[in-house]
Amino acid sequence: MMRLYPEQLAAQLQKKLYPCYMLFGNDPLLLQECQDCIRARAEVLQFSEHVNITLDANTDWEVIFGICQSLSLFACRQTLLLVLPEKGVNSSYNKKLSMLALLLHEDLLFILRGNQLARSLENSTWFKTLSQNAVLVNCVTPEHTKLSSWVVARAKNMHLVLDGLSCQLLCYCYEGNLLALDQALERLSLVYPDGRLTLPRVEAAVNNASYFTPLHWVDAVLAGKSKRAAHILQQLRLKTSPSVVLLRCIQREVLLLLTLKRQMVDTSVQVLFEQHKVWHNRRTLLIQILQRLSLQKLHQAVILMYNIELTLKQDYDYPVWSDLNALALLLCGKSLPAVMIDE
Repeated sequence: MMRLYPEQLAAQLQKKLYPCYMLFGNDPLLLQECQDCIRARAEVLQFSEHVNITLDANTDWEVIFGICQSLSLFACRQTLLLVLPEKGVNSSYNKKLSMLALLLHEDLLFILRGNQLARSLENSTWFKTLSQNAVLVNCVTPEHTKLSSWVVARAKNMHLVLDGLSCQLLCYCYEGNLLALDQALERLSLVYPDGRLTLPRVEAAVNNASYFTPLHWVDAVLAGKSKRAAHILQQLRLKTSPSVVLLRCIQREVLLLLTLKRQMVDTSVQVLFEQHKVWHNRRTLLIQILQRLSLQKLHQAVILMYNIELTLKQDYDYPVWSDLNALALLLCGKSLPAVMIDE
């Protein structure tokens, strides 16, 4: 199976049209653009009919099988898009998809679209069958460290020239929301036909439409980026995200860190990561915070979390955001007044 990023797809399609394309990720803009790109190329190659089916409990699989079997001298070449359920694929879907994987032919281009590529899905029989001659496109929203590169490339494709500060402002305002970011660039291209996007021009045109989840905040805290963590926390507050969800997310990480810190005295951290089933892509982040924080600091964080939770249980409407920010500062290595961590 060939694995690509969205920006690589157009070049690949010019070389060869594979019988199956799998689009997985959380970003609606990237998913839709990849889907459109595949179908545009397919139309050039005489695929004239396009069928979209979103799988759910009411899906008529006989219709899907009928489409796959409609191979004849007079049949039109078709693309078939199946959108997987947000909650994933159950055993019933697995059986049907295994049957479908055996019915594909050269006059049918199969496109599979889903929000998340789980390990269980990759290990399924039907997925392995399709993977033998397929392209997998990773449609995940770029992380903040890679977003500026995406913005620069996008602007270049639109014949726009961005200076560094303008790019930073766009990333700040639209992180996690590529659809709004793309719309902002489109709007700027109309307002400024010369294509020169300076900071004053961008400042006058943008609004803050960034999209964050509690996990973005947790990752910023673990990375020790206090300013970024404060910005994300403020955006979550403005969008009325439940503070208790943030508390639960950070609690899991702090308790894991405390356990690792205690056990590191006798056991290597890599062995501990395996024992506690820590994902490989998070290990570097956890090593950094374990080096940054002492056992005493982690104890202080636990005390502060306990106080926050106790306060919330006594008054669910308590404005806990300043306390969460204090917790973030503590985990980022900053010092707090003794009163906030008093047992």
